[in-house]
Amino acid sequence: MKLLVYGSRDFGRVVRDLAQTCGHHFVGFVDDLYEGAHVLGNYGAVKSLYPPGSAGMVIAIGYGHLEARWKIFRKVVADGYEVPTLIHDRAYVRSPEGIGRGALIMAGAIVDVSVKLGELTVLWPGAVVNHDSVIGANTFISPNATVCGFVEVGESCFVGAGAVIVDHRSVPDHAFVKAGDVFH
Repeated sequence: MKLLVYGSRDFGRVVRDLAQTCGHHFVGFVDDLYEGAHVLGNYGAVKSLYPPGSAGMVIAIGYGHLEARWKIFRKVVADGYEVPTLIHDRAYVRSPEGIGRGALIMAGAIVDVSVKLGELTVLWPGAVVNHDSVIGANTFISPNATVCGFVEVGESCFVGAGAVIVDHRSVPDHAFVKAGDVFH
């Protein structure tokens, strides 16, 4: 599939690599704020060049802008773009049908049995989501973070690198769990 990557900064470059690793053809970046290598223009300009149906789109706006990221995702979907889920071939995903649209799962991530990941979730390398857990839409689980069993993480959350959320806990929407923290 031909893919546009919405966001061209650091996270955009990582997402471009993930898309290519998953066998997709990178067309170019969409960026409303920055110009640069492979940036085709802002959303309006790129929508004219590549209307829905001619290419899919992946959202690569980082965790520092979760509200804007969600709004852009909703706009892109409403306009008719396919927003595929990207799963690295070296990630372990027990049940792909539990993964929401637009999720990004990177190398070495583990998604155990009976896990549900909401739309637009991001699992960085080494992130682990254990059995029977639910991760809300638009949430980032950072490298080597561990979500134990029967956990519910709300929408638009950030779980930092190496953080641990112990079993049978609920993390509220919009929470920020710092790197290395234990949420219990």
